[in-house]
Amino acid sequence: MPNALAYLMLIAWPVIAYHLFRRLPLQQAILWCVIGGYLFLPPLAVFDLPLVPDMDKDSIPAVVAFVICVYVLGHKVEIWPRHPAMRALVAIFLGSVIATVMTNGDPIVFRVIENAEPIVFPTYALPGLRWRDLGSVMINQFIVLLPFFLARRYLSHPDQQRQLVIVLMVAGLVYSIPSLIEVRFSPQVNTWIYGFFQHDFSQTMRQGGFRPIVFLPHSLWLALFMLMSVLAATALARSSKAPDQRRFAMAALYLFGVLILCKSIASLVYGLVFTPFVAMASYRMQMRLALILGVIAIVYPMLRNLDLVPVDAILAQAQAFSPERAHSLGFRFTNEALMLDRTAEKPWFGWGGWGRNLVRNLESGEIESIPDGRWILVFGTFGWVGYIAEMGLLAGPLVLLWQQIRKHAAATLSPFAAPLALMLAATLVDMLLNATLTPVTWLCAGSVLGYAERLRYPGLFTPKRQLFDGNQALATAPPPRKRRSVL
Repeated sequence: MPNALAYLMLIAWPVIAYHLFRRLPLQQAILWCVIGGYLFLPPLAVFDLPLVPDMDKDSIPAVVAFVICVYVLGHKVEIWPRHPAMRALVAIFLGSVIATVMTNGDPIVFRVIENAEPIVFPTYALPGLRWRDLGSVMINQFIVLLPFFLARRYLSHPDQQRQLVIVLMVAGLVYSIPSLIEVRFSPQVNTWIYGFFQHDFSQTMRQGGFRPIVFLPHSLWLALFMLMSVLAATALARSSKAPDQRRFAMAALYLFGVLILCKSIASLVYGLVFTPFVAMASYRMQMRLALILGVIAIVYPMLRNLDLVPVDAILAQAQAFSPERAHSLGFRFTNEALMLDRTAEKPWFGWGGWGRNLVRNLESGEIESIPDGRWILVFGTFGWVGYIAEMGLLAGPLVLLWQQIRKHAAATLSPFAAPLALMLAATLVDMLLNATLTPVTWLCAGSVLGYAERLRYPGLFTPKRQLFDGNQALATAPPPRKRRSVL
């Protein structure tokens, strides 16, 4: 169980964020509020308030950053993208939960058979969704998108994207210190500070040693964040000149070493493939790779649902590489099949929350499926409609940026848009196996979308008074009126 310090940190984060916004430029304050909260606030500790979603390390920083931006500083944050397709996806993402709630009002009751007569045990019933649950679900969907909205507006200019990749690199460097401590002494930092361990300890033991977890939900989450830090440092090294270029290159090499010590095969493969692309490939080549991976991430669940994925061949290849990894992959495929059978009963809008989407024993109600991939969780909870909305919001920016990047000369493009797109694409692929969707992912998606819209709609985020030259405005303005003296 989390100790008092864990809950105190959640309570204190709005105060910490307020001081960040007072002392730092707006973009840096948003980044450190959201990313800092994700990295350093306690996992699993939540405030379970009535009629609102659970407030935790993901939701509290997002809400605080949005509230300070809009209601304290008076900045404008649009929730509707300019592109009509993305606007429709936002509307579906927020509004489709109404159908999910309306179609799941019936409770799920588990029965024990005795003497051929079903005896109903109400204690094993999962409640149906009611109208009062609708507000909580819709608020949660809105909170999930807050980093996306903030990044689209304030982290999408090339200079702002540079700030984003700098913060990702610096955060990775800072986080490497407790990570290396855990590699050497075993994952204990969260236990030392917050009084509990957040996951199964056996899953941190790999290759005769340990892989770090620090304050994140799982070691795989940490490895994926280190991958983002490596790509951020590489992008900065490529776009800089000496001596900064050497410093960023050294940071990238150091972070890649930490990534190796994270002992996550998937993230390491992403790093081995993406890092040379970010360092040497053209922006169009980087975007082509990101787009291909985004298409794979969207198409795979559809093919899996139609039983067109060659599962046996994939497992055979994995067995040749590592029997341990093959067993893990086979476990995921088995649970995916169970979840797909469950979701087939309500394919359009899913089963909703309360664990209704999970496969359970018909008599005891015990959970018999352990879903890992984010896609199967969303598919089971919100159905095809919810899945298309979420994946569309994440993969749509890659498509829009690819369309725009082909129309502009390479010299005029942001040197950080394509690396951010690769970070987003890596997460999309990883979400096929793990639920690694985080606020950092939404920041990357919002930044890529905002930059694509800037290219498509010039002057989108520029105030009207700045759309023309200031000297010209002064020259054409009428002379000021003479004030009559009151003396």
